[in-house]
Amino acid sequence: MYSGYGFRKSEIGDVDVVVHNGEYHLFHLTLPNHDYIAHAVSKDGLYWRRVKNALFISDPPAWDDDMLWTMHVSRDPHKAGSWRMFYTGLSMQEGGRIQRAGLAVSDNLYDWRKVDQHPYPLEARSPHYESTLDEGRNWVSFRDPCFFEHNGGGCLVVSARVPHGPIIRRGCVALLKETAPNHFELQAPLFHPMRYDDLEVPNLVRLGDRYYLICSIREDIKIHYWYADKLEGPYRNLSDNVLLPQGNYAARICQDDGRYLVWNFFYKGLKIEGVHLMAPPKELVADDDGRLRLRRFAGFRAVFSSPQDAQQLIPLTPVLGNPSARSDATPRRCKIECESGMEMFLMRGEYDDFVFSGDLHNEESGKYGLVFRVDDQGDGYFLSLDLSKGLAQLRAWAYNPEGSHEEAFHYQPLQTSNFLAGQGPHRFSLLAYGQYIELTLNGFVVLSLADDQFDRGRIGFYSEGAKFRVDNLTYWACSEPLSTEYPETLERL
Repeated sequence: MYSGYGFRKSEIGDVDVVVHNGEYHLFHLTLPNHDYIAHAVSKDGLYWRRVKNALFISDPPAWDDDMLWTMHVSRDPHKAGSWRMFYTGLSMQEGGRIQRAGLAVSDNLYDWRKVDQHPYPLEARSPHYESTLDEGRNWVSFRDPCFFEHNGGGCLVVSARVPHGPIIRRGCVALLKETAPNHFELQAPLFHPMRYDDLEVPNLVRLGDRYYLICSIREDIKIHYWYADKLEGPYRNLSDNVLLPQGNYAARICQDDGRYLVWNFFYKGLKIEGVHLMAPPKELVADDDGRLRLRRFAGFRAVFSSPQDAQQLIPLTPVLGNPSARSDATPRRCKIECESGMEMFLMRGEYDDFVFSGDLHNEESGKYGLVFRVDDQGDGYFLSLDLSKGLAQLRAWAYNPEGSHEEAFHYQPLQTSNFLAGQGPHRFSLLAYGQYIELTLNGFVVLSLADDQFDRGRIGFYSEGAKFRVDNLTYWACSEPLSTEYPETLERL
């Protein structure tokens, strides 16, 4: 996971990625100063090399002489071979309390020039939006511009706020239509759910016959989406409109060989003030019911290119000595049951980076799941799977030698996510790569997070009064292809 460089290993802010000539270009904010937009490149989307910074704050006095916030880079539809970067700027004269959107242009993605003529910067205006400091929260939201090309034209969507209603429920997505090259006219809000304080980092994407609006929500630190049959809306909810679970934030979308990839950073520790790490991308798709789903990044196939003989994983070893528990394992099928209490069954060997997969069959109700990077005492990561409720929960659970008699254990929920359970069997695939942990069920991403409390250990299953089996076990080891083109990024976090 990319985190930037320097003394602070959490300097990365909001991200945006474009693909050009087979190379990924990452643009990201830098924390805490927000005084420039950084640029990094990658051949595989996993290992990155920093290059010339893209954009800096202007010299005072200027509308963007204080901070630079979220940007979006896309091809210029009016000039072949050129690129546009719409970005957010703040001014020192206003104490950074008024947000505006600016434009920078480039012919090569490396050298950027700000456009300082009318109509830039773009700003919020009444009557549709809060536009003065005496409204709402005494600062003006108009940030995170994102360009969407549509039917030979285009528009910008921007995070803004309507000037009426409860203060914490005014967040909306502003719409600006491009009426001439580089000229945009402010419209009424594209979407105002009347629920959130802000809808941050808005994106528009069309999949099939539907338009999808993807935003990040501070209230729950999740990435949400809504859909419409027309670009202008109305945008509707599904029963579950969470695209990525808690901790994932500030998603941006790029196209790569006809696929849509979602990029975002992760709030390590599930707190807004926590350490920021850029997660690997995921492929965005719509299922048969029109729901947005995410698939594992195809680039991992090069990283995990060494399938292991499943015979090396067995037999399974019990950890707790529970007399009511038993297992029967072959390379093709593992049967596990525990009548009372809990038992863990661990496979042979210790592992750090891996992809572990199998077909899960629930044979008798109870609690069960996977354990990984655990030691012989069973301390490590616990992944609970409730296939009836469609609930996945990852926890760190271990002995705490420094705790008092009431705090002798470390028990930390790391991430929880809902999924569509459906009928079994359920194909699971657990990926652990450095700090990054990802679970897919039936081909779709369910958990995506970063944690480094345990970096190596054994893999297995646990049962609490449950009987289940796992067929078709597969294990892939990390082959760690080293990018000789980007030597400074070979040390993974």
